[in-house]
Amino acid sequence: MFSVTVRDHMMVAHSLRGDVFGPAQRLHGATFVVDATFRGETLSEEGILVDIGRATEELRDVLTGLTYRNLDDEPSFGGANTTTEVLARHVADRLAERLNAGALGPAAQVTGLVVTLHESHVAWASYERVP
Repeated sequence: MFSVTVRDHMMVAHSLRGDVFGPAQRLHGATFVVDATFRGETLSEEGILVDIGRATEELRDVLTGLTYRNLDDEPSFGGANTTTEVLARHVADRLAERLNAGALGPAAQVTGLVVTLHESHVAWASYERVP
């Protein structure tokens, strides 16, 4: 299995509803390091799984839509708690849309996509999907 990972980061503000979140119920900032990993069994005739440059650009573009925003005010989340897991799924879904639209170049051989949001050097969450 081949994999290609690109990395970027985003800074957001949000609050989380529910006693389980303790002080994170209050509005706070978060900085996430974001990894997007594309997986597949085969390579294109050019010998690549996905164009790394285009993957980097598309990840950056997806994150730009979230960076420096208060996610509590973003209609795309419909009032859901923007936990690390929910954000990982959101980013993965947007990347999959772009992959399927051809924005990452020839990538028909990509069979899996994993997005990981690192909250810190000791805690992270991922979402894995088929593109």
